[in-house]
Amino acid sequence: MIVQMKPHATKAQFEHITQFLIKKGFEIKDVSSANIMVFGIIGDTKSLNPTDLEAFEGVFQVTRVSTPYKLASRSFKKTDTIIKVRHNIEIGGDQFVVMAGPCSVESYENTFEIAKAVKASGATILRGGAYKPRTSPYAFQGMGVDGLKILREVADQFDLAVVSEIMSEDMIETFEPYVDIYQIGARNMQNFHLLKQLGARTKKPILLKRGLSATIEEWLMSAEYIMASGNDQVILCERGIRTFEKYTRNTLDISAVLAVKELSHLPVIIDPSHAAGKYSMIERLSMASYAVGSDGIIVEVHPDPEHALSDGAQSLKLEKFDHMMAALRNMSAVLDKKV
Repeated sequence: MIVQMKPHATKAQFEHITQFLIKKGFEIKDVSSANIMVFGIIGDTKSLNPTDLEAFEGVFQVTRVSTPYKLASRSFKKTDTIIKVRHNIEIGGDQFVVMAGPCSVESYENTFEIAKAVKASGATILRGGAYKPRTSPYAFQGMGVDGLKILREVADQFDLAVVSEIMSEDMIETFEPYVDIYQIGARNMQNFHLLKQLGARTKKPILLKRGLSATIEEWLMSAEYIMASGNDQVILCERGIRTFEKYTRNTLDISAVLAVKELSHLPVIIDPSHAAGKYSMIERLSMASYAVGSDGIIVEVHPDPEHALSDGAQSLKLEKFDHMMAALRNMSAVLDKKV
């Protein structure tokens, strides 16, 4: 349920109703602004009658939220959430944010070369895998904490933020000094213990990728786990879903951006690299992502994809990434968001 107080309601009236609800066993999520007092009631609200709550002095309106996800719902928060990252980067506002980098951190020299190039082309966030979930146990699994250290050192030299994928809750303290955004991969979207631990133990933004076969509601429910645990800085990432089609690695559900914008206030970006699995499709899919209204993209880039230790087939060469960024900037002349 969402409770909106009257424009001139007092702090005492606000505290009176919230304390009443807390004693009933409900949690209160205060989303008030300078102009209006609004809060959400978290818990099983079936026993609550909205008209009974409207009897409290100062209450203007009580609305029952029909979706199973409350905090992530557009009904709960009408305005778009804007995630602020270091270096004045905003995700969800009027910027189209580009995250770029290698699938896996391979060496300091390789990461430095990539970071220098993507920064020059206009990216603001360096992506890179230090711990890699691979289908085969024999594939390259990443450099671990050494990879995180390389990402941080290189990113700082080029004034870039860092996003990297975390695999389990016991790595949170390890990641905290090195990343600006925690990434939850598609395979961990419903790792509810990890979601709850991240929600409770860090206030940094969390990039939540959609699961391979997850519905939009399941995806938003995973965001709800993070938010209900105390962290409302969630960025959703559509990265393609598994269908019967075999030509591409996954099927990019670009309509998911529009659906999320209707259902939720959270920002949503697209990962065209994992969606297609083919470097030849990345530029056009990125342009489509921009045109459909997403808040950004996360793209894999490598100077020598033929010899990349992972996902070379879906990685853009440095010059192709620069060409894509130029194409996106050309589009920005007619779109609201600026690259």
